[in-house]
Amino acid sequence: MPMIVAESSALHLSTEDARAVDEVANRLAVSAGSEVDAPEWVAAARAAWDDLPATLRRPVREFRRNSGLSGSMLIRGLPVDPAELPATPSLLGSVQRFATGPAAILLMLATGLGDPLAYRSEKSGALVQDVVPVPGKEDFQGNAGSVTLAFHVENAFHPYRPDYVALLCLRSDHDRAADLRVACVRKLLRLLSSASRQALRRTEFSTAPPPSFGEFGSETSVHPVISCDGEDPDLVVDLEATNPLTREARDALRELRDLFDRTAQAIRLAPGDLAVVDNRVAVHGRTSFRPIASPPARRWVRSRRLGRAVPIMARLGQSQTSDHAGRGLRRVAVRQ
Repeated sequence: MPMIVAESSALHLSTEDARAVDEVANRLAVSAGSEVDAPEWVAAARAAWDDLPATLRRPVREFRRNSGLSGSMLIRGLPVDPAELPATPSLLGSVQRFATGPAAILLMLATGLGDPLAYRSEKSGALVQDVVPVPGKEDFQGNAGSVTLAFHVENAFHPYRPDYVALLCLRSDHDRAADLRVACVRKLLRLLSSASRQALRRTEFSTAPPPSFGEFGSETSVHPVISCDGEDPDLVVDLEATNPLTREARDALRELRDLFDRTAQAIRLAPGDLAVVDNRVAVHGRTSFRPIASPPARRWVRSRRLGRAVPIMARLGQSQTSDHAGRGLRRVAVRQ
């Protein structure tokens, strides 16, 4: 069974700090234009980060420097009121294009960690995306499903994976049963057998793109699951999409899967909770939950991906990036 995250490890905002965040977010939402994908809006969010309470900014900066043994951070008490929200979206591929208070909160905190990052092949490059259950997609392995979501590194197939994934809860599921699950390679590395550690470091795995990338293609290069030497390696795996290419790789991946389950922490998100996962060293997933028919009360989480430093131009034939005239909004566009 996954370990429940200790409340002492979460950052709880005071009422005063939450009020200050709300004021900055609402000011940003109405003063920086209406489109959250616009470079000007992202620049304004980056500037507004400095206006947030120091009691919030300091722990976020520290997490960026060292994400710890858990590879994750939890902030509770951000100013989100489900009663003031519209009905939960129910369309496949739902995104947030227009400025709102919650979108402002998510993007401001994102700029404290890195550069907002999106992929043109996925949901038209939207910076703020909705994680909502979609009727008829209950068994889908992705944002639209409600079955158990397998452990994965976000966009494990991609040469320019995000460094962080931020998830802001706007509305809990009806039964309050859905848990975010996070497992970090720093915690489980020494539990792996020597044979599995060696196998996971070899280039004997391939990972396919997720369905959310549409017509991206299915060809992927081989890669190791654990890379870099030492006791703090990077992790690249998606238990639904990573295929072992040898018997040794298959056995090692099975052992890793078991250790994810044994060492994972479970985080039950409530409205106003923000979870950040260090995508370089941790996998995340979600327990199953019961989607209800009434759209207003369905679970609603907003996600944001972040990169510490996105290359301006990658090698021709692999991928390319554009930074919108150097104004800080960077999107990765993999060539088809």
